[in-house]
Amino acid sequence: MSDVATSEFVSGTGKLELSIVMPCLNEARTLGICIKKAKDFLDRHRISGEIIVADNGSSDGSQEIAKSLGARVLAVPYRGYGNALRAGIAVASGKYVIMGDSDDSYDFTALEPFVRELRSGYDLVLGNRFAGGIKPKAMPPLHRYFGNPLLTQIGRTLYGTPSRDFYCGLRGFRRDAILALGLDSPGMEFALEMVVKAGIQHLRITEVPTTLSPDGRDRPPHLRSWRDGWRSLRFFLLLSPRAVFLYPGFVLFVIGLLTTSVLLFTNIKVGGIVLAQHTLIVASAMITLGFQAMLFWAFSKTVAIQRGLLLSDATFDRLRALAPLERGLIAGGALLGVGAIAIIWAFYYWSSVSFGMIERESLLRIVCGGSTALVLGAQIVFGSLFMSLLEYGHVATRATNPTS
Repeated sequence: MSDVATSEFVSGTGKLELSIVMPCLNEARTLGICIKKAKDFLDRHRISGEIIVADNGSSDGSQEIAKSLGARVLAVPYRGYGNALRAGIAVASGKYVIMGDSDDSYDFTALEPFVRELRSGYDLVLGNRFAGGIKPKAMPPLHRYFGNPLLTQIGRTLYGTPSRDFYCGLRGFRRDAILALGLDSPGMEFALEMVVKAGIQHLRITEVPTTLSPDGRDRPPHLRSWRDGWRSLRFFLLLSPRAVFLYPGFVLFVIGLLTTSVLLFTNIKVGGIVLAQHTLIVASAMITLGFQAMLFWAFSKTVAIQRGLLLSDATFDRLRALAPLERGLIAGGALLGVGAIAIIWAFYYWSSVSFGMIERESLLRIVCGGSTALVLGAQIVFGSLFMSLLEYGHVATRATNPTS
């Protein structure tokens, strides 16, 4: 088939239906097998397509093998799984793209389910190795029974995507839909970023069973279990301000507020345990920590929306409209005033006993309550000013560049 792969396609022309992109770094043992299987699939199903090998600087002859088999070779100077795939997708000429590792762990002759779902209108079609079958020794037990299921469940919980295998390297998608996501991860997080952002942007996502075989490499894989697991978790959290800031902050704030509201007036007895002034200090700290975390949620969400990482949220917009700068300054100023009055009164009382020892427990409660009010007031004032600065900068940028 003459149009399977040449070096003369123009980026993004859309003249072909399918581009098969294979990232490659020293895969001479298996790359040829993958290319032959992909060509066989295109020929058997009469699909106009191309095969792109996005090479990350191979030194074992991988590029020469790909060229000899008629694949289109793209030299990617920047190392990294994500860099290779982004470059390959950018130059692809197909309406659809199927990406897969070039280590012969995926069967490129069995891509029919991906093409079928793409043709039916899905934007992203993910492989599911747990549904399709994992052959013996194809996946380490740590990944199969712990890492992959756990991190996939975290991703599903945070982002509501239907995939039950976030890490499958075989997937298909509409090229224009994925390019619109602005993916920029240079390394292995690229695959996660694709799933997460596709979910955030409400793309149509489905999955199909995929078989995973042992790879044909004669060297260890590039993955590092614990390092890459942490990188995955870190990525999930960075794109979920609610999980990192809002939920923990809200819980801390409410518990601290309820406990403080009682301890300001009386002790709490739980069986033989009495919670008094020292607990009040801890509860006051919980209030300020929780409120600070919720402020960071508001800041993070605002920046993420402005950068296109998260979609605009009608509920968040309504909450923001209820708390303009002026209301924040008034509320924060009122709390600062209440706190200052409490601290001044406590200082006056202390001076009345010649700055000596104070036996009254109530005075510590007043000082604790006043200090908490001061801190909350300052947080609200500074937080309101900073939020207004974020929004002002965004509005100014849009006014200067209306197309942004």
